[in-house]
Amino acid sequence: MNDDLCRLPASTLRDYIAARKLSPVELMKAVLSRAEKLQPVLNCFITLVPEEAMKAAGDAENAVMQGKPLALMHGIPYSAKDLVNTAGVRTTFGSRLYEHNVPGEDAVATARMRQAGAILFGKTTTPEFGHKALTDAPLFGRTRNAWSAERSSGGSSGGAAVAVAAGIGPIAIATDGGGSTRIPAAANGMVGLKQNLGTIPHSQAVDAFGNYTYVTPLTRTVMDTALMMQAMAGSHPSDPWSIGVEPQNYLAAAQADGDLKGRKILYSLTFGNKAVAKDVCAAFEQALARLRELGADLVELAEAVPDMEAVWKVINHTTWRARFDDMIRRDGERMSPSLVRQVAMAMDWTGADYQRAMFQRAEIFRLVQGWFEGVDFLVMPTLSRTALPIDQDLFEPINIDGVEVGELRRNWFPYTMAFNITGHPALTLCCGYDSESLPIGLQFVGRFRDDASVLRAAALYEASEDWLSRWPDL
Repeated sequence: MNDDLCRLPASTLRDYIAARKLSPVELMKAVLSRAEKLQPVLNCFITLVPEEAMKAAGDAENAVMQGKPLALMHGIPYSAKDLVNTAGVRTTFGSRLYEHNVPGEDAVATARMRQAGAILFGKTTTPEFGHKALTDAPLFGRTRNAWSAERSSGGSSGGAAVAVAAGIGPIAIATDGGGSTRIPAAANGMVGLKQNLGTIPHSQAVDAFGNYTYVTPLTRTVMDTALMMQAMAGSHPSDPWSIGVEPQNYLAAAQADGDLKGRKILYSLTFGNKAVAKDVCAAFEQALARLRELGADLVELAEAVPDMEAVWKVINHTTWRARFDDMIRRDGERMSPSLVRQVAMAMDWTGADYQRAMFQRAEIFRLVQGWFEGVDFLVMPTLSRTALPIDQDLFEPINIDGVEVGELRRNWFPYTMAFNITGHPALTLCCGYDSESLPIGLQFVGRFRDDASVLRAAALYEASEDWLSRWPDL
């Protein structure tokens, strides 16, 4: 029964709790039991808080039994990536330097989840300060993919994706600075949304105006993503991009009603990439066929795609240098060598180089905006291949169909970084499995400030297939 509970989506669990068919205490016990059982195998948590979670579940159950008004996510367990501040709960950023750090206040996103009645039960693994698409750090070790112990979880929200994929809690807060939600979501067959810039306030962004990072939902279903967005979205004075942005009705948008007739989709298999795995190509073609069956008019992107990674790297690495250079000078020997090496890459870049990259960011935004003048969605794979080997190094080349194709970042996820730069909403969900039964991701990108339409398109595709009936063999 415990495992059955852990396979239900949050949208169903909330209905059961409200109808008194399910006790929040029973649910939390099931989640914590599964976390305890699978943590030694998957290593997807840095911190679990069972006592606090059970107390909150007891309070939630009392409120139900007393007939009190229930909030949107009353009694629903969730985890949060260990980059996101949680008041009174250890938040390490995956770093030995913050091993005992306990924030005094929540990030806006976690505060809103708390206000919506959701209950935090653990903090999920992240590479140090979320610096790479592989989830390992000196503080906690390595996180394994939910589908194969021989594969990486992806990153940097690897722990969040694995926890949801393994049924340890239905939903998770993640973050995305270059694909860090969508990469592990795709590698583990989950739904990962990088919403529009400003939809969910990012109160921890150190450069609020030049921000390209996002606090995000990571779930198993599109409806659960909508549920989290409904809780977390809305204007907040800490984030200038959020001010004046009214939340949409995400729950209504995520209903799989109707079809895609009259909608035009621009698609690209490569998006400027050199190599894509055969299994990814086949799954992508099958997904395009399904979108045609749903009524969409599909047009292939013929325009050359600029080198987004080069622009993203200058912006990202100089930001890291400003944040971490002093820290590295003091304590670099205690930090992840891959983070130290990337900060060193920025040493030769000047303020003018950074500003030129920001000029290019504006050009890329205008290019993508131009595409959306004639189409409703842009669709592409999320990753060029399925999950990488567990011992993959960030700086070593990756292998696609037996061929060495080049370094990881540029060749595995060229599809994701562009939309951190431009701010457009981008969502990944499962579109099949490869010959080794590893999940393959499909990415929907939508018009600026139109998260709701992305949810609708993704929900219609999700309902047209049966990919979610599969669970990893743990």
